[in-house]
Amino acid sequence: MSTIMIVEDDPKINQLLQEQLEKYGFQTVNVEHFDRVMEVFVSKRPDLVLLDVNLPKFDGFYWCRQMRQESNCPILFISARESKMDQVMALENGADDYITKPFDYDVVLAKIRSQLRRAYGQYAPQEGERTVEVAGLKLFLERMELSMNDTKIELSKKEALLLEALMNQYPRVVSRERLLEKLWDEQFVDENTLNVYITRVRGKLKDIGLEGAVETVRGSGYRLRATWEDGQ
Repeated sequence: MSTIMIVEDDPKINQLLQEQLEKYGFQTVNVEHFDRVMEVFVSKRPDLVLLDVNLPKFDGFYWCRQMRQESNCPILFISARESKMDQVMALENGADDYITKPFDYDVVLAKIRSQLRRAYGQYAPQEGERTVEVAGLKLFLERMELSMNDTKIELSKKEALLLEALMNQYPRVVSRERLLEKLWDEQFVDENTLNVYITRVRGKLKDIGLEGAVETVRGSGYRLRATWEDGQ
């Protein structure tokens, strides 16, 4: 059963979408507090998101960018804003489709099924799963999962990208500049943001019993150390 997250502040439209989706076998997740959209997104890990543009606190474009930092799941905008620029902005910020209100629910359902097939079903890429392994530590990139022996832990998209860079370069140092480029492409971010993700990755590694595995190399960057292998 696929889970659809609905980010829509119009109670009537929200309820109708929920009823239609559940009628056809989908599980729905609704957002009640629009300053906590990402908390719901990260905790529920939906298979697809229906996202309005006009929302309290921050608009849908902002939330779309935040979601794209964590996941590649399909995102469909549903909005009364019909301008070409709004549609372009939605796609440029990471959306997969844009549906204007008022909409036909059959069309919405068809687009949802199409996106789910494309992402997870018969039209999904069939290449072998990408993995990176260092001394028994294995990163599953599509699943965003890290495993060591029989212990597994889930990662966010940024955490997976960060570990991919460190594992691919093992045992060499990866510069801060290279990590910033890989994680945020050409977007400007404060370097402290990278520090936050390094801390998160260290925490995830600690959760599976690997402490001290990400070493800070002053003036250069970071490197992965197989401390679990050499007993250090």
